[in-house]
Amino acid sequence: MLDWQQQQTFSISGMIITVISPGIIHVFQDRGYPSHSKAITTVPWEKTTVSVTRDKEVTELRTAKLVLKVDESGHVDVYDVTGNALAVDYRGKRAPQGLDEVDREHRKLIAGEGHSLGAQAPQEAAITVIKQLSPTAHFYGLGDKTGYLDKRGYAYDNWNVDFSAPQLEIQPNLYKSIPVMFSLDHGCPVGLFFDNPNRSHFDFGRENPAYYYYSADEGNLDYYLLGGATLKEVVANYTRLTGHTPLPQKWTLGYQQSRWGYSRSAAEVMAVADGLTKHKIPCDAIHLDIDYMDGYRDFTWNQRKYPEGPRAFVAAMKRKGYRLVTIIDAGVKKDERYSVYKEGKERHYFIRDHDGSPYVNTVWPGDAVFPDFGNPGVRRWWGQKQRFLTDLGVAGTWNDMNEPASFNGPLPLDLECTDEDTTVPQRQVHNVYGHNMSRATYEGIKDATGKRPFVITRAAYAGTQKYSTVWTGDNRSIWPHLQWAIPQLCNLGLSGFPFCGTDIGGFASDTTPELLVRWVEAALFSPLYRNHSELGTRHQEPWAFDDQTLRIYRQYVRLRYRFIPYLYDLFAYHQETGLPVMRPVILNYPDDERAANVNDEYMVGDDILVAPVVVKAQRRRLVYLPAGVWIDFWNNREYAGNQDIVVDAPLDCLPLFVRKNAIIPWGCVTMHVAAAPDKQMKFRVFGNDGATTHYQDNGCDFQYQKGEYNLYRVTVTAGQATVKLKHHGYRPCYQKITVETMMGIQRFRYAGQDQYVVVKEEAEDEE
Repeated sequence: MLDWQQQQTFSISGMIITVISPGIIHVFQDRGYPSHSKAITTVPWEKTTVSVTRDKEVTELRTAKLVLKVDESGHVDVYDVTGNALAVDYRGKRAPQGLDEVDREHRKLIAGEGHSLGAQAPQEAAITVIKQLSPTAHFYGLGDKTGYLDKRGYAYDNWNVDFSAPQLEIQPNLYKSIPVMFSLDHGCPVGLFFDNPNRSHFDFGRENPAYYYYSADEGNLDYYLLGGATLKEVVANYTRLTGHTPLPQKWTLGYQQSRWGYSRSAAEVMAVADGLTKHKIPCDAIHLDIDYMDGYRDFTWNQRKYPEGPRAFVAAMKRKGYRLVTIIDAGVKKDERYSVYKEGKERHYFIRDHDGSPYVNTVWPGDAVFPDFGNPGVRRWWGQKQRFLTDLGVAGTWNDMNEPASFNGPLPLDLECTDEDTTVPQRQVHNVYGHNMSRATYEGIKDATGKRPFVITRAAYAGTQKYSTVWTGDNRSIWPHLQWAIPQLCNLGLSGFPFCGTDIGGFASDTTPELLVRWVEAALFSPLYRNHSELGTRHQEPWAFDDQTLRIYRQYVRLRYRFIPYLYDLFAYHQETGLPVMRPVILNYPDDERAANVNDEYMVGDDILVAPVVVKAQRRRLVYLPAGVWIDFWNNREYAGNQDIVVDAPLDCLPLFVRKNAIIPWGCVTMHVAAAPDKQMKFRVFGNDGATTHYQDNGCDFQYQKGEYNLYRVTVTAGQATVKLKHHGYRPCYQKITVETMMGIQRFRYAGQDQYVVVKEEAEDEE
């Protein structure tokens, strides 16, 4: 450790307090558990001036962003530099109010009747951190827990589980464990990230309105205090710790079609592709669920269902313009004739039962074993297996059933697993199983192709965003799940996952034409834009419905392709800031108390406000507009902010507003995102003044990290535009640029030497 880093580390009241930067302070107490972080690969050290004052009872550490006070009893209090309390330890003991103490016998009776007590931690936990609860504080984060945006009054568990029953707002845990929370109280933000992958619990005043608390069954006391002047700055500090999502391949922002059942035959997949082409619905990828495999064996392809062979099939699909994304499940079929099982068994690469043999449970292939992904050797081996798919030309891998899920009861907690170089019980690495699987997949695909890997995962932990996009799992074709999609995706974005989405239309149960239309509208800006459904339910291809449904669905998918350059800009912006693409309104307007509980609207970057219809049969809705002036996307009508307005929302209309003077790059409508660089770009100015920086690169590999990208600066003053190429590291650049303001259209051509000049043309050369 560098000397200045040592000078930022303090031993106080039995804890190690480390000032990583002015806005990030680490609190750690060794309880004898492995201390290497799964979420943090590089600590973002920053040389920081820390003033220290001590008296008999309290030690105070002060940075430019935070003031930390630790007393002799080990209480940790954090304030901002103006003295506002951000996270102050509760001095009393936990005292449940209005909750019965339920003994084990009665818990069994309640469960036997089919009811649940929800999330409720034991009074005595190995780790407990209790903070005072202000009556006006709001809480966000925790990934995609069900329910509403603000988590105040609710309690949750962090324990990854495959929950197939209809998910309710009281569901305490699902597929992911992202133990980060953000508190906002009268504009004063703070974040707490508990970097402990063991089973843990959050209670935001459910037990007692006087406090909120975090507890864990085991592990070290290990958490980070995240400060900043704004909620954006606090979120940025969290993603500095856990990592930014690398730029995705550009095509992954296109529409994707999926269904369990497509892959039962090559003909069925081809029919879907032909349907998309016939009905002129843009699409970049079709997903193959478990049926493409030979007996549900990972890294195999069923030759009987694909008689021409997988390589020829993938190539034929590519000629049609469609990429393929294939599912891989965590469970490996137990079969002595199956090479993946044989290799893994010989190398002791599977989770072990008490006698040292591979533990066996039941999943899709029947008897199955589970790779021990905490072992670096297993991750390298699994990564190399990705070549089976990448060599065939498969464009992405979809990791599923990696909580890990199993059919014959959950995996026993005391199975033998590996945590890097240590043998630990399964319970200690359960929550990072999907994280480690995603890391193995990502690194394997990157090594095999040199391209930005497209990996999707259902299970995740903090930091998984460095390796994978996520979706919210097996939702249902019901209106409440459409309603929750907005807070779920917004909280995922706050929790470090900008590339996320839901199954459009719902995975399980039968969708309806109205629900499907409202879902494809609501999800217009969700980075992962995938329609996915379950075998045995009603088909969700838009042509499976009436002509009106097909027309509206196509309209919004085509509109999505117009916005891909804007979404791509936001991912490039994420590289610098760590901020999400899809955002809750409160992130952009943290001082607006009305925005604190907006559950049915979201923002895209700073400039677009989306107010979907998420209620059956609704044709008008109330829209809250935050501060500023907003322009209706459809008719250019202006509205002052800080007010509610009533807007018409017929079935084919998504209420959509753009901040006045925002400049939005406007892509062409194409059936597929082109591999070749675009030769032209259009910018729409929602007003007559403004400026934006637009990003361009090759959209597929990591050369952008070496400076191979372009930055365009578009500025409009009183309706007059200028275009400058600020950074020209990617050789191809736009030959034509069009800027459309409220006053008219201006056209530019590339004149060489990074200059654009105004030209006069009779017609727009745009598809």
